[in-house]
Amino acid sequence: MSDKMPEELSELAESGPVKATVADSTSYSKKLPIPQMLVRDGFITDEDVEKIYRHSERSGLSFIKIVLNFGYISRKNYERSLNNAGYAFEEIREQPYDKEILDQVDLKFADEHLALPLRKENGKIVTIMADPSDQLFIDFVKLTFDCDPEIIVASDLDITWLSHKLIGIPYVKSAVFELLNRDAESSALVTFTNSQLIFIFATIAIIATFLVLSFTLTAIVINVIISSVFLVAITFKLFLALVGSRFELHQQVTKEEVKNVKDDQLPIYTIHLPVYKEDKLIKKLIWNLQSIDYPREQLDIKLLIEEDDDKTLNAVRNLDFPAIFEVIVVPYHMPKTKPKACNYGLHFSRGKFLTIYDAEDIPDTDQLKKVVRMFEKLPSNYICIQCALNYFNRNENFLTRMFTLEYSYWFDYMLPGLDTLDIPIPLGGTSNHFKLDNLTELGGWDPFNVTEDADLGVRAYAKGYKIAIVNSTTYEEANNEPFNWIRQRSRWIKGYMQTYLVHMRNPIKLWQKVGWQGFLGFNFFIGATPVTFLLYPFLLSVFIAYLVFDLKSIRLLFPDWVLFMSIFNLLIGNILMIYVNMMAVFKRRYYELILFAIANPVYWLMHSIAAYKGLYQLVIKPFYWEKTNHGLSKVNNSANAVK
Repeated sequence: MSDKMPEELSELAESGPVKATVADSTSYSKKLPIPQMLVRDGFITDEDVEKIYRHSERSGLSFIKIVLNFGYISRKNYERSLNNAGYAFEEIREQPYDKEILDQVDLKFADEHLALPLRKENGKIVTIMADPSDQLFIDFVKLTFDCDPEIIVASDLDITWLSHKLIGIPYVKSAVFELLNRDAESSALVTFTNSQLIFIFATIAIIATFLVLSFTLTAIVINVIISSVFLVAITFKLFLALVGSRFELHQQVTKEEVKNVKDDQLPIYTIHLPVYKEDKLIKKLIWNLQSIDYPREQLDIKLLIEEDDDKTLNAVRNLDFPAIFEVIVVPYHMPKTKPKACNYGLHFSRGKFLTIYDAEDIPDTDQLKKVVRMFEKLPSNYICIQCALNYFNRNENFLTRMFTLEYSYWFDYMLPGLDTLDIPIPLGGTSNHFKLDNLTELGGWDPFNVTEDADLGVRAYAKGYKIAIVNSTTYEEANNEPFNWIRQRSRWIKGYMQTYLVHMRNPIKLWQKVGWQGFLGFNFFIGATPVTFLLYPFLLSVFIAYLVFDLKSIRLLFPDWVLFMSIFNLLIGNILMIYVNMMAVFKRRYYELILFAIANPVYWLMHSIAAYKGLYQLVIKPFYWEKTNHGLSKVNNSANAVK
């Protein structure tokens, strides 16, 4: 309960939920309480009412919160029922308010009851409520302000929007600055430190000086370094893939173990659904959530919507069927990023465990139970479990096939390889399941890092925590449009650059935290990934020059051994990556994709374009979150696509 609640009311609340009674306000004195009204109209049953009250006793949530957010009634039917009883929803966004009144209300309490006192007028407190018969909140207003409320009935979504906008500022500031205040060295707010800038410009100056003094020799040295780094980085990825291919031999969760999980012993599980202008995917999202095998009352699902995203809010408002999530409106504050929204949602999360899904995600139905069972089997220092990601529209076009190959070797081979070798694991964007207490202890996600989960995986490892991989998959929509793909990939690569710069501010300190094995793994995996994409066009240019120009003219710049070394590293590097891509099809039996692995050199060139765009944005606008458009796939039957 809120720390702003009067002591008398707090005692009343602790004694159990107050069943809805008629409000004192004379305008509502002859109206039925909301629960009885919904039963009368046939939208819920008496059995539902008792079930909701029992849920309220356990959770502390109000009746209206549960009935609208746990799939009992759609918002359209709720409004119809109120209209039948003589209530009318009023527009409240432009309602005047008194800051002194708002300062006496805790957002969490207002959010739990979908109600908010706004101002004092004519000796009464003007109060917006989604449930005008919520006696507990009416008593709160009376005891706090020593006068009766004048109730304005409004949509729960409008009340949520206004409540978070008006009194959510302390929470959103915490979402933005918590990590910075707690551990400034781990924040990506500063992209380049002074020492890093000195190192970068000093290196450029030294190279430029040597190019002036001896252009050919310096060019040879640079060429040898570039081609060697490229080959070593690719060889390391092959090594990881081979190690990860034996992952099935590790401890996993069996179907029998999942069957033995008892529903009445499962903890509350929070799911974050950060969305921005995803109005077209809301209906699909609800159907995907309904397939999750987990007790409904133990789910704490938060749909995180930005304050200016009326499209998505209205899509929720216009649903013809009940929703099974709670809407949280994130007040406007820069940077406008997914991690900031998730940090904001942490303040309202009730679960023991927490995971993130994107709007189009289709997780395995038993994924949550598998994770709970996996946590029970693991030592206490394991605070996160990463599930594999893959795509339901893999055969839609060339790009989706290449994307599927990439995700298959990444999550089925690379990450298990990192797990086996005890190297920091860069988490995927979704389906990473956390212990909520430990996630809060780490300061949540870095709102200034555009690949916040990769960064969080490294931070967790540096503090001695472990991350495991579980045998469960979430299916997503593969990007099927090249320019949309480049926008998404440039953000990911920029985030890897941010993560590398943050954690390499003090290399010695990082080595002391993660050990030599973790240090080398971090450099070869997080650091080398964007570097290989940036270097690839250079090696490709040398190869093309070798084919196009006369060999004698090339020899003026590079001796034969340097030229052949560059070409050898390019060819061997591509062959190794083609081989890794071919390996990717076997675990999931996507045999129809195996020949597309040959096209990996073309796919890598797209990565290089995205990498240079990401590098440019790293310098110009490092926190800019380039939105990826979802819902572009023409594959409609996701269930069949998964099979």
